[in-house]
Amino acid sequence: MSKIRIIAGKWRGRKLDVINSPGLRPTPDRVRETLFNWLQQEIVSARCLDLFAGTGALAFEALSRGATEVFMIESNPTIVESLKQHAEILGSEGHTIQLADAKSWLRQGIKGFDIIFLDPPFGEGYIEQCCEAIIEEALLNPGGLVYIESEKQLALPNGWEIRKQTRAGNVQSMLIEPI
Repeated sequence: MSKIRIIAGKWRGRKLDVINSPGLRPTPDRVRETLFNWLQQEIVSARCLDLFAGTGALAFEALSRGATEVFMIESNPTIVESLKQHAEILGSEGHTIQLADAKSWLRQGIKGFDIIFLDPPFGEGYIEQCCEAIIEEALLNPGGLVYIESEKQLALPNGWEIRKQTRAGNVQSMLIEPI
């Protein structure tokens, strides 16, 4: 069983087990460090949404660094149980973990997010669909940002502009905002 490490904040250095599940790709430390360097001014007191939460690496890192609230949405019941165990181990507060389909969840109209983490399974078209729903449902607060982790060749969805971007191997990471 592999592990993820919380990089900084109140849980700095804590390691959490990653269950073996098909398609589960923990965001590497280096990529998370870059992302949270980009977000250092925005993360404190932020209200975040982690769609396709997976290992919870992004959500728990955000909480560790001062996010006030993080919603974690995951469709795999085994992974949801793992997220709940991680939250308990860390003594986490300010989180909500829900077993739900991410695309359906977006249409529930829960609004007011400062940061949305969007790291879905690759090659399924989820990024375009989710970005469209985020705009249509007006889920972001003014000045809100979306972090996308995707396959290298993915084009930016319509209605968005890139604030920051990096690549690591076959993966690209973008911090985007609505135009």
